[in-house]
Amino acid sequence: MDVIIYTDGGADPNPGIGGWAAILRFGQHEKALTGNEPQTTNNRMELQAAIGALQALKRPSTIQFYTDSEYLRKGITEWIEGWAANNWQKKGKPVQNADLWQKLWPLVKQHQIEWHWVKGHAGNEFNERVDRLARQARLEITPPDQIDETIPRLYVRSSCKGNPGPGGWGAVLEDGEETTQSSGSAPSTTNNRMEMTAVIEGLLLLPPGSAVQVFTTSDYLYQGITQWIRKWRQRNWLKKDGKPVANADLWQALDELSQNYAIRWINAKGQALQGLEEAGKLAAEAVRLEIGG
Repeated sequence: MDVIIYTDGGADPNPGIGGWAAILRFGQHEKALTGNEPQTTNNRMELQAAIGALQALKRPSTIQFYTDSEYLRKGITEWIEGWAANNWQKKGKPVQNADLWQKLWPLVKQHQIEWHWVKGHAGNEFNERVDRLARQARLEITPPDQIDETIPRLYVRSSCKGNPGPGGWGAVLEDGEETTQSSGSAPSTTNNRMEMTAVIEGLLLLPPGSAVQVFTTSDYLYQGITQWIRKWRQRNWLKKDGKPVANADLWQALDELSQNYAIRWINAKGQALQGLEEAGKLAAEAVRLEIGG
């Protein structure tokens, strides 16, 4: 049987609550699988997605397997035979996630598999679908963030017609009984730049020294500001490979500005919050006006 498999998995934060997903396609048929765990990592969810997909097959198959995880692909195609031969040791230390690699390895050997790496969030239909399914699986066991009504709440969204293309941003600030809205656009930009601009402009609505809760649906913004930015700053805004950080001008501006506020960053993807909906409408309207619609 010829099968096409797409998988994805992740945790937020990492480590933290995680979800995984797989789509199996054979002939005219398709099957989607998902799962979640309350405490895990990105890599463990990627491995669990592969395990779940292969466990669903009832007989040996010829498989085209697509993943955006280099850890999974290289682990299977380059590293695992050496790990197994060394009793799951690497340079005298236990292989990370050995329990899952040991589950996956015999499943892999039952099939003829060609492994493919696909760039994540790059428009591949099935990669995008498993990404959404994995996120939904994670959100199923993610408790909703408790909104502190005593602290101002800044909701930010972006919109882009083409990426890059004409773009807009929207920000909604709720402070007690008062609500302030702001928006803007650019003729040629990206979703990421508009999301960052929304935060920068939104923070400027508050006096320096304010405490604020910032709600975003952008993984790029959330992970960048909570995980990546410290090392970028230490490397003078260069990545590990020595290349410049994308959107470094905005990251530097946001880094400097955020020092003036007590910010609680909240990844609210998948949560139905009125402030986010309003910010999204502002961003969409800004794009419409930018392109003259």
